Amino acid sequence: MSSDRWLIAGLGNPGSAYAHNRHNVGYWCINRLARLHGIDLKARRVAAVGEGEIDGQPVTLLKPRTFVNNSGHAVGPALRHAHIPVDHLIVLYDELDLPAGRVRIKPKGGHGGHNGLRSIVGAVGGNEFPRIRIGIG
Repeated sequence: MSSDRWLIAGLGNPGSAYAHNRHNVGYWCINRLARLHGIDLKARRVAAVGEGEIDGQPVTLLKPRTFVNNSGHAVGPALRHAHIPVDHLIVLYDELDLPAGRVRIKPKGGHGGHNGLRSIVGAVGGNEFPRIRIGIG
C-alpha cells in the first residue's frame, strides 16, 4: 500500500447549476488547494483528479463528478486505484448545523446522517478516515 499518499476528496454537486451553491464548499476547498499548490485537476469519467504535494506530502485531490449522495462511486475506486489506505482519506463537506466558515475536524466516525458520507463509508468498507466539516450556516 502507498501509505505516504493522501486522498483529499471535496464533496459537491457537478454542473454549472450548482457551482455557486454553498453545499459545494467541498469542491471550493479542493479548487483552492489545487490553486495554492500548483496541482492541475483533470476531468475524468467519475471525478476531477489531480496529483501533487502539499508541504512535501504526496496528495491526490478529488472532486467526485457524481452527486453528493453517490460520492462513494468516485472515492472508493480512486482509493483502490491509487492503493491508498482508508485511513489516508480526508473528506471535506458542508455542514448546515455549523455557522458559516466554522470548521470541525473528526479523526473518524459515523456518517451522521450525511448521505455523501454514507455512500463513501459503504464504498470504502469503513469509517476509519478523517473528515472536515465546513459550516455553511
